[in-house]
Amino acid sequence: MAEYKVNLIWDEEADVWVATSDDIPGLVLESGSLDALIERVRFTAPELLALNSNTHGNVLLFFNSERRKTIAV
Repeated sequence: MAEYKVNLIWDEEADVWVATSDDIPGLVLESGSLDALIERVRFTAPELLALNSNTHGNVLLFFNSERRKTIAV
């Protein structure tokens, strides 16, 4: 089964989560909620994979999330 990595990064300036992937051409999505963003990726990725890489059948999406926050100590 093919595996595709999706990066989920918090954009503090825009106050949204952003999803991108080097493995899925054209995948750039954003949402204020991490759960909502993952759902958007679940529905968008199959279409992009079918259009751009002729991939069909089941694939595994690996979500890698990162959020950094500056705090005072």
